[in-house]
Amino acid sequence: MVLLSPSIGALRRLLSICESFAGAHGLKYNVRKSEFMVFKSGSHTYTELPEITLYGTPLNRVDKFKYLGHWVTEDLIDKLDIERERRSLAVRSNMLARRFARCTTPVKVTLFKAYCQSFYTCGLWVNFTQRAYSDLRVQYNNALRVLLGRPWRCSASGMFAEARIDDFYAIMRKRSASLLSRLRGATNTILSVFADKWDSPLLRRWVKLHLS
Repeated sequence: MVLLSPSIGALRRLLSICESFAGAHGLKYNVRKSEFMVFKSGSHTYTELPEITLYGTPLNRVDKFKYLGHWVTEDLIDKLDIERERRSLAVRSNMLARRFARCTTPVKVTLFKAYCQSFYTCGLWVNFTQRAYSDLRVQYNNALRVLLGRPWRCSASGMFAEARIDDFYAIMRKRSASLLSRLRGATNTILSVFADKWDSPLLRRWVKLHLS
């Protein structure tokens, strides 16, 4: 679970509530697996902070953590998570190329769509370097080239059009639109507020994807 708080005092109060609830239900949090992170506000950061404890044990401060498979960093830059997805895509595509090299093209296309187009949590990517984004796109293009046995210099757009597969940019647009649609249809009022904000990073990302 994750606790979000605007201040150290409020975080301590939330942790106290968790301790009381766990004790009342015969549970106990694992202190060794618990940690805290302070999000940066622009260039502002805090080198020293008041002690934050759980069951009297101080928690370790980290600059990144993995939540439900998605890397979250203190500076809210998505480069690390994009690299996580690029490495995962490389592993999956190499596995397909090795195990299904003798299959027909329709079978390979079906496998590619099932295993290489997930881009887990890509709808949340709003702050990243162009280099990291481009590396993932190149990895995606090369994955289909290897699977279909195409030369390295063949046209990526022509290859995807011929196979009737969405290219990298089409997938990003669809994932971004899907996330916004789900947020707007959510019954949670906090989520709906984020979806309707005109200065929302997710909305800016969606607009940029459809204008570029």
